[in-house]
This record gives sequence, structure tokens and C-alpha cells, in this order.
Amino acid sequence: MLMAHPAILPSLTQQYRALELLPADQLNRELRQRMDDLAYSLCVSTGTSDVDAALIAARHHLPGARVADDSLLPA
Repeated sequence: MLMAHPAILPSLTQQYRALELLPADQLNRELRQRMDDLAYSLCVSTGTSDVDAALIAARHHLPGARVADDSLLPA
């Protein structure tokens, strides 16, 4: 499976999460497209087909993550 360099995953994850926090009325066409592009990149980079699964998989590949480590998941 193709896997993104570990230095790329934090950036993709942070960018997606930042856009995800914006209120829906602030997401113009350009920002929605960027969010879709980030979701696609995360899915391809992690070998998943769902952005939520991609975010979880990306967290497990971030520096400091351990096998079966769910401490990086939101509570």
C-alpha cells in the first residue's frame, strides 16, 4: 500500500481539522473543494475510503503513536 511520508500526515490532518471546525456558512466553494481534496489525500495516503477512518489511521502513523494507541482520539 502506498503510504504518505509521516511528515505529510500531520499537515493534512491539521488542515482538514481546521476546515472542519469552520461554521458551514463560512465554507465557500473554494474551501469546500479544499476540504474535499484534503479528505481524498488522507484516504489515499492511509488506504481508506472514508475520511473519518483516514483521520484515525493517520493518527496511528503520527510520531509518538503506539500500536493500539487510542490516546490521540478525541474523547
